[in-house]
Amino acid sequence: MRELGGFDYIIVGAGSAGCVLANRLSASGGHKVLLLEAGGRDTNPWIHVPLGYGKLFRDKSVNWLFETEPQAELNQRRISQPRGKVLGGSSSINGLVYMRGQREDYDQWRQMGAVGWSFDDVLPYFQKAERQSRGGDDYHGVDGPLPVSDQSEPHPLCDAFITACEQAGHPRNDDFNGAVQEGAGYYQTTSHRGVRVSAAVAYLNPARGRPNLTIVTNAHASRILFERRRATGVEWRRGDETWRAQADGEVILSAGAIGSPHLMQISGIGPAALLKSRGVAPLHDVVGVGENLQDHLQVRMVFECTRPITFNDDLASPWRTMLVGLRYVMQRRGPLTVSAGYAGGFFRTDSALASPDIQVHFINFSTSKMGDALHRFSGFTASSCQLRPESRGYVRLKSADPFDAPAINPNYLGTDGDRRSTVAGIKLLRRIMRGPALEPFVKLEREPGPDVESDAEILAYCRQAGSSLYHPTCTARMGEDPGAVVDSRLRVRGLDKLRVVDGSIMPFVISGNTHAAIVMIGEKAADMILADATRANTAHAA
Repeated sequence: MRELGGFDYIIVGAGSAGCVLANRLSASGGHKVLLLEAGGRDTNPWIHVPLGYGKLFRDKSVNWLFETEPQAELNQRRISQPRGKVLGGSSSINGLVYMRGQREDYDQWRQMGAVGWSFDDVLPYFQKAERQSRGGDDYHGVDGPLPVSDQSEPHPLCDAFITACEQAGHPRNDDFNGAVQEGAGYYQTTSHRGVRVSAAVAYLNPARGRPNLTIVTNAHASRILFERRRATGVEWRRGDETWRAQADGEVILSAGAIGSPHLMQISGIGPAALLKSRGVAPLHDVVGVGENLQDHLQVRMVFECTRPITFNDDLASPWRTMLVGLRYVMQRRGPLTVSAGYAGGFFRTDSALASPDIQVHFINFSTSKMGDALHRFSGFTASSCQLRPESRGYVRLKSADPFDAPAINPNYLGTDGDRRSTVAGIKLLRRIMRGPALEPFVKLEREPGPDVESDAEILAYCRQAGSSLYHPTCTARMGEDPGAVVDSRLRVRGLDKLRVVDGSIMPFVISGNTHAAIVMIGEKAADMILADATRANTAHAA
C-alpha cells in the first residue's frame, strides 16, 4: 500500500464533469485537489481529429469497450457501449455534437424534486461553460472554456435533407440550443478551427500548472474509504501497486453512469441483497444505486447516393483520400472536421405532443456498424432516436473485483410505448427521405429497404439494427424520494462527504446528446461544493 497524502477534494474520473470540477475547485488556489483517471493521457492523435472518433470505437487504449447484457427486445444481441478511458473521458471519443436538451427536461427534473435544476436555474451554467462562435445572446455565452462552433462547411446532401424536412412541414432551425429545439438544421460541435475540444482540453489543460492540482492517470479506483458513514478517501490500483489518498473535504465520483455506481457497489453502497450475493459486505443499503439506467436507442437508415459526393467515395479513391487529408492539414476543413451528426433535426411524431420526441442524425457516409469500414458504394445515413424512452434498466456489479466489468442492461424497447415511438420515428424519417429535395440524390434505400413497410416489419428491423446512441444516464439519480441516490446538491443520501457529479444523477435522460448537459452539471456542482465549504468554514469559525 502506497500513500499519496491528504487532499481537500478527490475526484474519481477525468471525464466531462470531472475535468470541470478539477479546474473550478482548484482555481482559487485555496483547495488541494486530486484527480484520478483510469485511462492515460490524451496523446492519441485521432482523439483531436473530429471524425477520428470512428478510429476509437474499438481502441482499448482509450475505450472501456463495454457491452450490454443480451437485450431481450433486440433479438438477444449485445450492444456496444463505448466509454472513454482517457483524460477527457467520453468527451475525447464522442461525436462532438453540442446539444443541451429541452427546457421541458429540466423543468420536469424540478417537478420530480430536483430543487434548483429547472431550465432557468441551469441556463446560466450552460452560458458559463460556452464560448459560442456566433456570439452571445440570451441563451449563449462567449467567455467559457468550451468552444461551440458551426460545421466547417455545408454539404449538398445536408442542404437537401434540411430542405426535405421543410417540404415535409417541419421548420428550419439554425440553433437547436436557442429558444426552441424543434426543426431541422446543421449541428454545432465542440471543436475549434477543425480540432476537437474535449473537457480535458477545455478545462484541464489550463489548470495543469497549478501546484494545488494533482492529476494521476492509469489509476483504476478500487474502493471508496470510509470511517463509519463518512467518506475519507479513495484506494486505487496503478500497475502492480495499490495506492490510497485521504480526503479532508469530500470524495466526488465523476466516473460516469457506468463507473460511478459500480465503484459505489464494490465499496458497499447499493442494494444490500445484490451486494451480499456478489461477495461485498453492505455498508449502506441504497436500492437506487445502479438502477434506473436509461440510454438512447438509434435506428439507422442507409441510402445509396446517385452521385459520388459521399465520404464513402472519398475513401474509395486513394487520390481523394489524400486530398481530404491535405485539406484538413492545410485548412482544417472537409470531411475530417465533421461531427457524428452533420445535420439533423428534432421532430414530433404526433402533433399533440408538447415538444419533439424524435431526434435525427444525418451524416454523409454509411457503414454496417460504427467502427466498421465504410460501404463500398456511395452511401449516406440518417438515424432516428426516441428522445424520451420509458424503459429503465440497470448497472450491477458481477463480483467484488473492481476490474470485473459490471452487467449493463439498458432494457432497450422494454415498453409498448418505446416500441411504438421507435417505429413512428422511422416512418417520420422515411417520409422526409422520400421528399422532393432528396429525390435527385437517393438511388436506393438500402436499409431497411423498400419492402419493409408495415409497422410489424419496421419493428422487426429496429430489433435487428437498433444500437446505442451512447448516452447512458440516471444510475444514481437525483431526487428527494426514497429511491433517489443523491439529493439536489448531489450528496449521496445517508452518507457524509460523498457526492456524485456526472450523467448518472439525471432523473431521466435529456432530449438530446448528453455531453453539454454533463459539463453543465460539473459547473453547477462546483459552485455548490465551494458554497457548502464556505458555509461549513463559517459555521466552524463561529
